[in-house]
Amino acid sequence: MPRVPVTTSRREQILTEAARLFARHGFHGVSIDGIGAAVGVSGPALYRHFPSKEGLLAEMLVGISEHLLAGGQERAAEHTDPVDLLDALIAFHTDFALRQPELITVQDRDLANLPDDARRRVRGLQRAYVEIWVGALVRAGLAGSDEAARVAAHAAFGLMNSTPRSTTHTGADVAAGILTTMTRAALHAHPV
Repeated sequence: MPRVPVTTSRREQILTEAARLFARHGFHGVSIDGIGAAVGVSGPALYRHFPSKEGLLAEMLVGISEHLLAGGQERAAEHTDPVDLLDALIAFHTDFALRQPELITVQDRDLANLPDDARRRVRGLQRAYVEIWVGALVRAGLAGSDEAARVAAHAAFGLMNSTPRSTTHTGADVAAGILTTMTRAALHAHPV
């Protein structure tokens, strides 16, 4: 059976290349012309898709935050058992981290470059995503309080989000198994 080519919009291509360039060089180290060249258009042509370089970064980081929250909500709706939910959340987040490590780097390094309203939106979406983890951890008896569960969730993110560094020495399949096992073990080892 012939493979069906995956088509992406010009907008998606721009976001993907911008993420790659921002991860490699930092937001301020990349020009509109550089992003345009990476997707085969002039820099000013990008303004047909995004109002500014900051607008492009905002769409990138708001978009991925919306994706994570929607994925977390979907898994929470599918899994009533909190341990099963945690396993599903770990698999989901690890898969995201391994597929899009550039976005983790950009988020870590360039969130401060967002306009205030976009930064508040990203932070609100992130808090909502964290609360899905908090609820699962508390219901599973793996954290004695919401505060402890938040610390545990952020520690788990630290493990899973290490992918920009961890996959340089191994393949994504090996990294996925290691990160999943370690994250699960860390959450279950957390003292109540």
